[in-house]
Amino acid sequence: MKVIIVGAGIGGTSAGIALARLGHEVVIYDRMRENKPVGAALSLWSNGVKVLNWLGVGAEVAALGGDMADMVYLEGHTGETMCDFSLAPVTAMAGQKPYPVARADLQALLMERVGMDRIHLGRQVVGIADDGTKVTVTFADGTTDTGDLLIGADGARSITRDYVQPEGAPEIVREYSGYTNFNGLIPTDAAVGRATAWTTYVADGKRAAVMPVAGDRFYFWFDVPQPAGLEYDRADGVAPLRAAFDGWAPGVQALVDAIDPEASLNRVEIWDITPFSTWAKGRVAILGDAAHNTAPDIGQGACSALEDAFALGIAFATNTVSVEDTLKRYEQMRAERAGDLVLRARKRGYETHAFDVDATEAWYESLRGADGVGIIRGIVGNIDGTPVDLGGGLRAV
Repeated sequence: MKVIIVGAGIGGTSAGIALARLGHEVVIYDRMRENKPVGAALSLWSNGVKVLNWLGVGAEVAALGGDMADMVYLEGHTGETMCDFSLAPVTAMAGQKPYPVARADLQALLMERVGMDRIHLGRQVVGIADDGTKVTVTFADGTTDTGDLLIGADGARSITRDYVQPEGAPEIVREYSGYTNFNGLIPTDAAVGRATAWTTYVADGKRAAVMPVAGDRFYFWFDVPQPAGLEYDRADGVAPLRAAFDGWAPGVQALVDAIDPEASLNRVEIWDITPFSTWAKGRVAILGDAAHNTAPDIGQGACSALEDAFALGIAFATNTVSVEDTLKRYEQMRAERAGDLVLRARKRGYETHAFDVDATEAWYESLRGADGVGIIRGIVGNIDGTPVDLGGGLRAV
């Protein structure tokens, strides 16, 4: 069958690899004109890495990943160590080490593996038509393409999502999560944190953090609770960070000083979408942010998109009644779990960003002297239930 995929991001390319390996003809269209991923890096927890192993790029991903052996929390103002523990139990329970990776590196790998001859950039889809036997997409330039099915991996503002919703269904709207994220890449810096640790400074509902990625680099991010729509001029560089984190610990000041705004600094308002259950209509389905746009507070956004690709591949490898039936089975495999992760991230963000001050202060207190057991329980709780484990679950240690 000919599969048209709209979107060449992590979800679209991984789905393309999965379906091409099953012998389908895959063509991917994306409105971007060159590979410029949004965001500097992403967390690949064990469930996401397992999908990449299944897609045949496990060794390459391991080479791109940072050696994140430990997790450290520091008090934001003083730099006092609140807790410091190994993440080895996550690997032992899940059966796979997690890796932070630079997004551009991972996306370039997936695009190369799916095949650049299958990817067409600068093509914006403006219309979708399904006649019951074929799906036709219309592009902004008036050209069209036709395939046996369409997978919309076209992001948070997905046109495909609008198409698959039932007539008369409530409008699906993005909701502001209450904070802005600044992120990028810097060289590894011992003044900020250990080269093998995920280090997070916390206070006042704000966070400043670094994670190691390949190439002796840190992926950094800052969370700043603030209203949506504030003006920001890229010429301002790190000025908003200096203001928001004035008086914070020396490690945070060293982090801000290390940022080269011209080389790597992104500012992203964080939004999500309340989960919904309709992911497929006829020969058209959605995956990734189009289906479950989430805040990054539990680090499962990319992993959830990779789970989509896995489930889609399994559905097409095992079901033969019809394309429509297979896409509905894919929807049933994914909608509930993906939606649950969106709500977990929303709840986590509410707790960590002082939208409930008492809850945030209680969280800070729980970090002091923590042995990591409770935090690891939360991390593996997000991994448990992944379709990639085929019901095997996590092994106790």
